[in-house]
Amino acid sequence: MQDNKNNIILIQGMVDESLFDLLKERGEINVFILEGRPRLKAANILSKELNKRQITPTLIADNMAGFLFKRNLVKEVWVSYQKVDKKGARCDTGALVLGVLGKRHQVPVNLYPAAAQKGAQGKQSDILSFNGVRVAPKGVKGYVPLTDWVPAKYISKVHSCGCCC
Repeated sequence: MQDNKNNIILIQGMVDESLFDLLKERGEINVFILEGRPRLKAANILSKELNKRQITPTLIADNMAGFLFKRNLVKEVWVSYQKVDKKGARCDTGALVLGVLGKRHQVPVNLYPAAAQKGAQGKQSDILSFNGVRVAPKGVKGYVPLTDWVPAKYISKVHSCGCCC
């Protein structure tokens, strides 16, 4: 990876696929996807949708975004939201961290509608196993929040499907 400053678009969460058309129209080619633990749904579905549009995504672990921000590589962040009001938005888990990082590093954090609604809590088995293989010993509990509340002070702009401005 070249260290071209401020050229990475980060996508987190299961955004509506119309965002990928917007990125294609803008000529964005340096798109990084956060994997989307615990089920890795984002890694699979978002990668396929970007590939369909001739955008080759780079997949990173959910907790690697801070590294990219520290190196001043992030141009903007796109996060899926399920509900939004004047106080903030309900987004996929991890969105609050991206909001804080964005504000700290003066990188815009844009919200885009989620492709589907999800519950607030996952199953313990989702985090105790990886790809169908148990990774935690018996006797370990799992905590799987699936959504974060992101206060409005961390949100640069809220978009609707198909909106490019």
